Amino acid sequence: MPLPSSVKIKKDGVEYLNNVDACKYTITELSRAALRDVGKYVCRQTKNKVKKRTGRLLKNIQYWVRTKQPFPNLQVGFKPGGFYGGFQELGTSRIPKQAALTSSVEQNIDEIQKIEGQYLSAIQDENRAKGLIDEGEYLGTE
Repeated sequence: MPLPSSVKIKKDGVEYLNNVDACKYTITELSRAALRDVGKYVCRQTKNKVKKRTGRLLKNIQYWVRTKQPFPNLQVGFKPGGFYGGFQELGTSRIPKQAALTSSVEQNIDEIQKIEGQYLSAIQDENRAKGLIDEGEYLGTE
């Protein structure tokens, strides 16, 4: 969806300019872009912590930026091909808990906040915000 244009309203000889839709769009798209970069970062950090046995689990760590909700949100996890990643993450009676995904997020909260801050501080400058927005599908492994 392209950037919505401003709406001009004339009332009693005064012209009002409504930019609410454009601002809402910009905030949503900047949030999506920030979540995309956070997802890439968390996937990279998790791949460094996962124990490599066959290499299949490393290929099946993925992030999803979902936008069907009122606000975009991020989900990081294992694709169906790496279903056993949940066993390593949470542990079983035979496999000790590794918590690679959980610890990757917990240990890098400061870096995640910096990534988010780079995008959300761009709200002040409209041209910079337009440069950061990419309307592609946000789904990836890194």
